[in-house]
Amino acid sequence: MRSVDDTAPALPPLRAIQAFEQTARFGNVARAAEVLDLTPSAVSHQLAKLEAMIGRQLFFRAARGVSLTPVGEQYLKDVSGILHSLSVATERASSDVSLDCLRLHSSPSFGLLWLMPRLEAFRMAHPDIQINLSCSYESLHFSRDKIDVDIRHGEPNWPSYEVRTLGNEAFAVLASPKLLARHRIDDASDLLRRDLILSEATLLKWPAWFARHGLARPEKPYALSFDRSYMSLEAASHGLGFALESTLLAQKYLASGTLVEVVPHIFSAPVAAHHLVFPKAHSGFERVRRFLAWMERELGHGFVF
Repeated sequence: MRSVDDTAPALPPLRAIQAFEQTARFGNVARAAEVLDLTPSAVSHQLAKLEAMIGRQLFFRAARGVSLTPVGEQYLKDVSGILHSLSVATERASSDVSLDCLRLHSSPSFGLLWLMPRLEAFRMAHPDIQINLSCSYESLHFSRDKIDVDIRHGEPNWPSYEVRTLGNEAFAVLASPKLLARHRIDDASDLLRRDLILSEATLLKWPAWFARHGLARPEKPYALSFDRSYMSLEAASHGLGFALESTLLAQKYLASGTLVEVVPHIFSAPVAAHHLVFPKAHSGFERVRRFLAWMERELGHGFVF
């Protein structure tokens, strides 16, 4: 007589699933091998074993890499959730239940200018939650990098994740009061002759802004350019030029008066630039639910879905 275990379908080895997921992510066996600390031949062997077990081809092979077949695409959707759930379960089992750790990753300028000044308020409201914050422009892998919520800057094009867009954000022309006193600005064309600070990482840059006002990009070189918004804002606060930046990131400068909006009723442009991104399973974490609720209160409004 066969036992219940004898009739259960065979499960693929975890190593084969990991090889499949990483190869699908990078489209390259060698890159997947680096991440998994295996040889490329070992990864290829795991993929072949998995395809033999399933009885279907998961990848199209080519000289320049691999791509998923329709079966592979569906299989990736199914197993990624399973691997993430396993990672979450392991984390819960190994964590100190007396102190929950909220792991955040943020774009650098948002983390420094908006989030950092408010973290003490979150800690006061939620003393049982420890915060781990990392910052970069890289979109991290949630399970591999152990991230609960990623605060991303850019176009909201992450269909496989939950996305909460921060509303009431706009791009405005900002300047120090001293600079504005020396150079009166009434029209967009007035800025063509002024020192401009270029933020290289923002969604709206000077050429597109001038185009919105029916003007060609300025022929005069930019006075300064930076790859971080916090550097552009700091430079503008010292009177080094006019910056085109997010009012959300510039809140402390605007509140202190070190920067002012230039002709806001004409120059300001609404934008959806910052987003809270996380796997759907993370919405079940108490620490994430409390962080999202706190963010809504700090922003003074709900998120844009």
